[in-house]
Amino acid sequence: MFPETIETDRLRLEAASPENVDLDACYRICSSDPGIDEVTEYVTWDAHETKRKTLEFLERASEQFEEAEAATYVIRPREGEDGAGEIAGFGGFEVDWDRKTANLGVWLRRRFWGRGYSAERAAALAEVAFDDLDLEVVAVSHLPDNDQSRRAIEKYVDRLGGRREGHLRNAIEFADGSVHDEVRYTVSQAEWRAATE
Repeated sequence: MFPETIETDRLRLEAASPENVDLDACYRICSSDPGIDEVTEYVTWDAHETKRKTLEFLERASEQFEEAEAATYVIRPREGEDGAGEIAGFGGFEVDWDRKTANLGVWLRRRFWGRGYSAERAAALAEVAFDDLDLEVVAVSHLPDNDQSRRAIEKYVDRLGGRREGHLRNAIEFADGSVHDEVRYTVSQAEWRAATE
């Protein structure tokens, strides 16, 4: 249902699974990569304490991909980019088939911040959501105090023709059970087509 591989000008996205991702390298990144505390400050998961946790993440991603619930991709810079071939992070979308909506998500290692990779990945995933899956809406959100994500999301949502929907209270639950507000943005298929023609 979802593409196994997506290539952009600077990135290669491959379906995340134990077969496509080196477990040892992924565990090192998810547990103790420089800046991992900054990465996990605004995401729903905590730094991995065991390699088993990393394996479970990859197995779950593979299972959701096969069941057409979600597409999680390992993001790697392509040849010519600093860090070509390395794991830069993970990104993808969950699909709410009843609402015909893809909910985007991404996290990047600290050393890959500020390169515009999030926007490039979002544009590619929006194309998959609208052209391949014929979904009606692509949504993305961030925590209210995550200014870096806010700036990135505002830029690419605007380029894709979308808008800020609003501040939703108690909308997201973290792994530790805490509940947080989120700021939500959406792009409709019609808006995307008008913006990208």
